[in-house]
Amino acid sequence: MNFDSSVFVAQPSLLRKLLERALPLDCAKGRVLFRQGDRPYGLFILRRGDAIMTLESERGDVLLQTQIVPGSLLGLPALLSGNTYTMSTVAKRRAEVSYVTRKDFSTLMLAEPKLALEALRVLAVEVHIARAAIVQCPQSFPHDSVEQPEHRTPGLASPTAN
Repeated sequence: MNFDSSVFVAQPSLLRKLLERALPLDCAKGRVLFRQGDRPYGLFILRRGDAIMTLESERGDVLLQTQIVPGSLLGLPALLSGNTYTMSTVAKRRAEVSYVTRKDFSTLMLAEPKLALEALRVLAVEVHIARAAIVQCPQSFPHDSVEQPEHRTPGLASPTAN
């Protein structure tokens, strides 16, 4: 399954500020930026060229794969959550990629809250698209296999048994 990778693209103002703190990476021969399951260590920005992002099942089956477009922020969910990368990303030969350390990213977000909101917008759009992609997955759970919660209004007393 593929999806529109433009969801990873940041606003020009956020990109500009991140690139001021970024270090260029050598991708002349291609480069694995991060692997699914690795601990996050920074944020990657695809400036030019091609990169591929892949999500694999526990068995190694490719569930989702997309070509990344320039201007994309890569690894943002893991960086913000502190959890492992949920996808793998490979920069293709001669791609131009920059790297922002976790510390520099955090410092920038704290110093400029407007930029933090722009980063959250990228993350929110990514979550939305990921959920839409899940809905399109061919494998799903039977409706009756999931226990349905009792609907209650928060703050109201629960019914009691007599």
